[in-house]
Amino acid sequence: MRQVGFIICFFASSFCWAQINYPKASPFTTIVQEFGLSKITVEYSRPSAKGRLLFGEQVNGKSALVPYGRIWRVGANESTKITFLSDVLIDGQDLQKGSYALYAFPEQDEWQVVFHNNTTHWGDGRLDYNFQDDALRIKVIPLKTLEFQENFLISFDEITHDEINMIWKWGNTKVSIPIHIDTELIMKAQIEEKLLNSPTAQTYYEIARYYQEQGVYEVKALGYIDMALNLGGNTYYFHRVRSLLLADLEKYSDAIKAAEISSKLASKENKDEFVRLNANNIKDWKMILLKNK
Repeated sequence: MRQVGFIICFFASSFCWAQINYPKASPFTTIVQEFGLSKITVEYSRPSAKGRLLFGEQVNGKSALVPYGRIWRVGANESTKITFLSDVLIDGQDLQKGSYALYAFPEQDEWQVVFHNNTTHWGDGRLDYNFQDDALRIKVIPLKTLEFQENFLISFDEITHDEINMIWKWGNTKVSIPIHIDTELIMKAQIEEKLLNSPTAQTYYEIARYYQEQGVYEVKALGYIDMALNLGGNTYYFHRVRSLLLADLEKYSDAIKAAEISSKLASKENKDEFVRLNANNIKDWKMILLKNK
């Protein structure tokens, strides 16, 4: 029995050693993109074009890797996963926070993009896919690009506090999917909570800066930045935001004075970037004053 056990262990060990860890044809990657106060994570594998016909019908007897009308996993190997930390709007339609499998049904002039609740399918889940498990299905228009993308690529671009575009590129095909989040609603709840719980100078500054960046509530924001100055003392970034708010309110003379204070304080701390930013604003605001004379 010992000899049999030894033989079994020997062959099992030999089998294990025979396994080779080879490089993947479609390497796996994870991308994490913040936008607004939220985050999107995508996990997918990146196949290469390798001179193949990627999307479409048969050409010269050559079949496309992803035929029109057939489900595609938006990548290779296991299904591509996308996770949202907050509720979002996809092309204007509601999608709750959570994880989804990404699928697509490419056609020549229009693609259907699917956010699917079942994330357990292997590959494109062709045999098990059930449209009733779709959380959301949208239509997008594929674009032709001059630049060729060898490895399938998912990226994010045109990022603001509220908007972001998810971009798919492969070969000469590009698809763009608009995503929206209600950052203002999230910020409103956060601001109300912070103001009720012993706000600091930094609290008032951050609220004022957010309002200034969004171009809203300028008068209220100016009050908050003044409270920040009263509590926290002179800092170049407090006065920087104050100057921008005054300019937004078209009080250019006061904005110039605030920017000059910001510039002097920034210079003492060797913050050259802010010295330059203030100098550019002062120049622009002086020009406005001259034109308004």
